[in-house]
Amino acid sequence: MADDAAVDYRALLEAERSSLRAQLAELGYGEEGGLEYDSNFADTSQVTAERGEAEALATQLREALADVEKALGKLEKGSYGTCERCGKPISPARLEAKPASAYCIECASLVKR
Repeated sequence: MADDAAVDYRALLEAERSSLRAQLAELGYGEEGGLEYDSNFADTSQVTAERGEAEALATQLREALADVEKALGKLEKGSYGTCERCGKPISPARLEAKPASAYCIECASLVKR
């Protein structure tokens, strides 16, 4: 990908990584790789439901973080901004809106995650 002087994609990705890590920490996502709960907290159905929601959100955040880490790796290798499906350049507008995009807009509609 040619350097785009108007947008610092590394800064966007690093800011997104920091935000995702902060959100995971706020959820109580521990260093061991799971959510940490107070063992003395009553295990009611409401708490169980909230844990389920927190686990689902943590999974989404971890997946987004993995995408950001992958994009940063591609930036290092010089392959950032190239669609993983068709090999065409991803538009700067898409990368600015979603810096961890792995697909161009056309392929993104075809790829299921």
